[in-house]
Amino acid sequence: MAIDFSIDNGVGVITFNRPPANAYDAQMLAELTAAVHRVAEDPAVRVALVRSANPKFFCTGADIGTLQNSSRAQFANFLTIAQEAVDAIGRTPKLFIAAISGHCIGGGLEIALGCDFRWAAAGKYRLGLAEVNLGLSPGMGGTQRLPRLIPKSRALHMMVTGDAVGPDEALALGIVDRVLPAESFEADVMAYAHKLAAGPTMAQGYIKLSVNNGLETSLAQGLTIERAHQSQLFASDDVAEGLKAFLEKRPANFTGK
Repeated sequence: MAIDFSIDNGVGVITFNRPPANAYDAQMLAELTAAVHRVAEDPAVRVALVRSANPKFFCTGADIGTLQNSSRAQFANFLTIAQEAVDAIGRTPKLFIAAISGHCIGGGLEIALGCDFRWAAAGKYRLGLAEVNLGLSPGMGGTQRLPRLIPKSRALHMMVTGDAVGPDEALALGIVDRVLPAESFEADVMAYAHKLAAGPTMAQGYIKLSVNNGLETSLAQGLTIERAHQSQLFASDDVAEGLKAFLEKRPANFTGK
């Protein structure tokens, strides 16, 4: 298996484990998609954490050796599988955190861009979209997600030059949300994941979908999506608990239902 999956107090931990650099092939992408679907379907999982078993590499993109002799049809199928893996993260009504502590290049960064939050460890590794160095363009959503996250010209520069940045510059650009000390990184990220996992999972998920889906539409359509999600949430156990806890002046005990 190229991907390990475990559950830690409500946190579904998806761990890339394909030495030496977590470069993915079609099988690894299928395993990633299966892990994302498990997050979506398993009520015991309330938040997902995407990480690497190798502290030097988060993911360096596609395993070029497995693609070198592919036909155009085989390559097109590979791209479809790759995009589906990342798209599934965005469609899942649970939060995903990418924990980056090593080189995050090409499709590796595109996977991280598909997550809701990106936390990075301090270090000398690089983050970038280097597909242009192979005569290719990003194919797992990089051309669409990066310019939606940072200024278009900066995103375009990174993609057409293949230039990569360190974690501090990635933070300044807005590619990652936080840069934390390497020595406490894993504990800090897990603590944040556990905090989210103790919250109202359905509300978190519907907020995510309202934002993701609403930003692709007009304001009026986005407000319609927001109202629909709010109406669905009002029937949840967590809302009943949240309202009761507020009136009783105590912390709410959310169950994610």
